[in-house]
Amino acid sequence: MALLLVVLIVLPFRLHVPAVSAAAATAAFIPQDNFLIDCGADAAVTSPDGRIFKTEAQSSPFLKSEDDYKISVPAADVPSPIYLSARIFVQEATYSFHLTRPGWHWVRLHFFPLNNTVFDLQKATFTVTTDKYVLLHSFNVNGTGQAFLKEYLINATDPRFSIKFTPHKNSAAFVNAVEVVSAPDDVINDAASNLSPVGSYAGLSSFAYQPVYRLNVGGPLITSSNDTLGRTWTTDDAHLKSKALAKSVVVSATVVKYPQGGALTPLIAPQMVYASAVEMADAGVNNPKFNVTWDFNVDGAFGYLLRLHFCDIVSKALNNLYFNVYVNGQMAISDLDLSHTLGALAVPYYKDIVVNSSFVSNGALTVQIGPSNLGSGDLNAILNGLEVLKMSNTVDSLDGEFGVDGRKESAGSRRGTVAAVGFAMMFGAFVGLGAMVIKWHKRPQDWQKRNSFSSWLLPVHAGDTSFMSSKNAGSHKTNFYSSTLGLGRYFSFAELQEATKNFDANAIIGVGGFGNVYIAEIDDGTKVAVKRGNPQSEQGITEFQTEIQMLSKLRHRHLVSLIGYCDENSEMILVYEFMSNGPFRDHLYGKSLPPLTWKQRLEICIGAARGLHYLHTGTAQGIIHRDVKTTNILLDDNFTAKVADFGLSKDTPTGQGHVSTAVKGSFGYLDPEYFRRQQLTDKSDVYSFGVVLLECLCARPAINPQLPREQVNLADWAMQWKRKGLLDKIIDPLLVGAINPESMKKFAEAAEKCLAEHGVDRPTMGDVLWNLEYALQLQEAFSQGKSNEEGGESTKPSGTHNSEQGGSVSGSGSAADNRPVSLPEEINKGPAEVQAIDEHSGTAMFAQFANLNGR
Repeated sequence: MALLLVVLIVLPFRLHVPAVSAAAATAAFIPQDNFLIDCGADAAVTSPDGRIFKTEAQSSPFLKSEDDYKISVPAADVPSPIYLSARIFVQEATYSFHLTRPGWHWVRLHFFPLNNTVFDLQKATFTVTTDKYVLLHSFNVNGTGQAFLKEYLINATDPRFSIKFTPHKNSAAFVNAVEVVSAPDDVINDAASNLSPVGSYAGLSSFAYQPVYRLNVGGPLITSSNDTLGRTWTTDDAHLKSKALAKSVVVSATVVKYPQGGALTPLIAPQMVYASAVEMADAGVNNPKFNVTWDFNVDGAFGYLLRLHFCDIVSKALNNLYFNVYVNGQMAISDLDLSHTLGALAVPYYKDIVVNSSFVSNGALTVQIGPSNLGSGDLNAILNGLEVLKMSNTVDSLDGEFGVDGRKESAGSRRGTVAAVGFAMMFGAFVGLGAMVIKWHKRPQDWQKRNSFSSWLLPVHAGDTSFMSSKNAGSHKTNFYSSTLGLGRYFSFAELQEATKNFDANAIIGVGGFGNVYIAEIDDGTKVAVKRGNPQSEQGITEFQTEIQMLSKLRHRHLVSLIGYCDENSEMILVYEFMSNGPFRDHLYGKSLPPLTWKQRLEICIGAARGLHYLHTGTAQGIIHRDVKTTNILLDDNFTAKVADFGLSKDTPTGQGHVSTAVKGSFGYLDPEYFRRQQLTDKSDVYSFGVVLLECLCARPAINPQLPREQVNLADWAMQWKRKGLLDKIIDPLLVGAINPESMKKFAEAAEKCLAEHGVDRPTMGDVLWNLEYALQLQEAFSQGKSNEEGGESTKPSGTHNSEQGGSVSGSGSAADNRPVSLPEEINKGPAEVQAIDEHSGTAMFAQFANLNGR
């Protein structure tokens, strides 16, 4: 089964903060783009929900068409006057809109086959596309004599957005009204839960969606007039499998309390959705542990995003309702306790679930709720609302198997369009590895010619492709590479074999797609890290090339240094300085290492900031690291911080502030603006560094899916506490009482500025560096004053703690135990990119250093 690999980056889970106050309705959402066109109308028309649609004359600048007709009728049995006129296109026609603010947009197309003398619209067959997506393919009304709406949600990233109508041969296309309206940024979060295998799913903003079902479960019809975003919510009666097992509950909308300061607002769903629910009925059955079931007919060729809305309006006390949710027989949510999760009753909550097309291949989708075995509360389960959104397939279509450019989706791709990321990665890795192994064994000389240093380094750096063809090339390697390429010392393969004890498995300190990293000793016992390329990893080769290009022109105290290389027997080996104290992350959480003092953490952040500042400003073009995180900040013997891993780095084009490139980066660190616009800038590194600062302060991972939903994403969670003025409540417990409040305030302000939504609002790394140095001065003054009173704060590196310090460290275990649960290694590792990079790729050369003592 062919599967689609989706971006693992992220913009991670949106969080929902517990509510403690009465329901708070936010101000009405005002869309920045609000194109409402009544096609063919001679006068302005107001829809039943109060919106005014443009006339034909007003909308003519948006339309490009060579052969079209406008038609209208005085009256008809339609729900809105916008259906009383239409445009008929005999040739291809395009509506083009200049967007004020790219991002999520509703696209709504209204159809009603009006009687006319131009063309029988009952027989019209046509295709509707945007610049990227197929919305309707070979569409016709199939004799439908009623008005209907086709609704889509599209992440429009270009300033110009077009909708093209293409009639089939000897046919026509038509449309009665067109809407292109901005939607809130968080209407679709980038991350969700995956149905099977169970786990997180990221990359949702790279899809287009078509709402197929939108239900106000247990409640009445909600029209667009009463919805916060002009949506319609139908009743669930038609889909409820056994009405005897279900009971509707409706309360006053004023009972619903939206979370304060959270992402869940009435824009996600109106209060009326959360003020009604279906719960289990007293069905008079022998086994009270039954499920309430809803059935839906869907197109089995597509995957779906399910958004389930919950609000506990049935319980009388906290922790009294535990229930499960199943999708097509698979556990989707287990032991859900809304009051525990949210801290109160009647607080809205929602959960997004991605359903692979293989689970709906028979065209059936089933959602069930039932009581959990956990707890001693009531045997009950609830559901307040449900949205079923079709996801675009591998050729960017929402209707059929052909894309805009004629690409055809294979049957395998259809079955696995939105397959689980984890399984997709494993599957793709095994297939790719197998193919490369076969290729390697069949024609090793091909790899040798293409991928040795001699073939791929020289064209990049030297521009002298004749050099290595010289008969005396080997004798000139050291001087040539050292002077021209800046690669340092040349090592023979025999030297590195001896230094690594013939590449002994016990000397491995890192494993990646590129190969292994070994600890070795050269000359008089100097320790180095030896990175040996793997001929079976094309991705590793690419990152090797990038690493070489960057390190050959970079030298700085706070960047990891390249010592030398080996180009012999088709080997690609790089030798780096050894960073004995490993990644910064390992000293913050996840390892049993002595804790760092606040002063040490500040000094490490300052060192990393200096390294990044040099990257951005120290070369003519400037370099964007693109994978700034705590595992790529390494510490030497003296705990000096050095930025490492340049496999994803990019030069900034001369005279241009950004690089247009595919999105790559790591969970929790990815610049949301870069993700939306696919334009990489040095401010993307600044955003990632802001997350690093929060990791340093809070001693927890950037993303931890094991935590409650509102705590999963560190940046969102910490900034919510910062805005409340309570950031000191979530810092590393081991730092409590040891931080100067003013130092922490300056540090937190620097982090907040780094995390600004838009890059233009973020500081430069030079500005960040200044603020961190000021925070250090405040802390040193505080420590000096405290030292005069109490004997002072030790500023020795963690690795040199004396016995008294050691005792205090072990005595603080209870505080450390109160930290959020650390993310498992296999989840937290690795940058997430379009081609699914992980920590075992070439971007992770030093990720395992912390375990050196045990090897």
